[in-house]
Amino acid sequence: MHLLRFVKRARSLGFPVERVNQLVALWRDHGRASAEVKRIALAQLGELEQRIGELETMKRTLEHLARHCHGDQRPECPILDDLAAAPAGKPQPARKRRRA
Repeated sequence: MHLLRFVKRARSLGFPVERVNQLVALWRDHGRASAEVKRIALAQLGELEQRIGELETMKRTLEHLARHCHGDQRPECPILDDLAAAPAGKPQPARKRRRA
C-alpha cells in the first residue's frame, strides 16, 4: 500500500514512469545518498518549468488570436490563418493582415 501511494504521489508531481522507478529504487535503498534524489527532483523541476513556459506561450498566442478575431459573420479569421501558416509545435503571434 505504501508503494502505491508513493507512486501515485510521484506521478501527481509529473514524474514520468522511468523517474518514478528510479525514485522507488532510491526509496527502498536506505543507504542512498539524498543527492541523487535531489538530482532527479531538480531535473523534473527543470522540465516542468520548460513545459510551463511553453504553455504560457501557447496561452498568450491564443489570447492574441482570439482578441484579433472579429467573431462575426465575416469569413476572415486570424485564428485559422495562423493555424494554416504556423509550423507545428511552435506557437506564433498572429500576423497583421494587409488590406488591399
